[in-house]
Amino acid sequence: MNAKERDAPLHALQARFERHMHRHPGVLWADVLARLDAKPAALLSLRKMEETGGEPDVVRIDDTSAGYTFCDCAPESPFGRRSCCYDQRALDSRKENKPATSAMAMAADMGIELLTEAQYRALQQLGEFDLKTSSWISTPSPIRKLGGALFCDRRYDSVFVYHNGASSYYAARGFRGVLRI
Repeated sequence: MNAKERDAPLHALQARFERHMHRHPGVLWADVLARLDAKPAALLSLRKMEETGGEPDVVRIDDTSAGYTFCDCAPESPFGRRSCCYDQRALDSRKENKPATSAMAMAADMGIELLTEAQYRALQQLGEFDLKTSSWISTPSPIRKLGGALFCDRRYDSVFVYHNGASSYYAARGFRGVLRI
């Protein structure tokens, strides 16, 4: 990544970081930047999150994580990650009208993970997200083995967790990612 490719996402990240200090109280940008400088692959993942409309920011949603956690903080599910089924198995099972990819494959290509239900609920404590869209979340294997997958949204000032066939996809459903550095 050349200097211009590195600096553009860093400027966007820093501006967002400074605009939303309530998401990461007590965290200093200089410390985050030092960690990013030590992990160039993380900056590439953050750049991909940004390019797909995720608006990543440092968040406090995971007390078990050492270091810093970045999460998609776009008001709605990232526009560049919608209309995808849950995983490769779901994609392979579709006979017609296959989407281009799956949430799990796209997340792996980006070097990020789907949010868990607990992380999604913690994110909703930092703002109001997915008021018009929904987001796939990491699905427990017993549910996935039976063909299902989970997604969340926020309606009526409440967070809802739903189930759907993993092979389903909708224009208003994408996924939010998390990256720990």
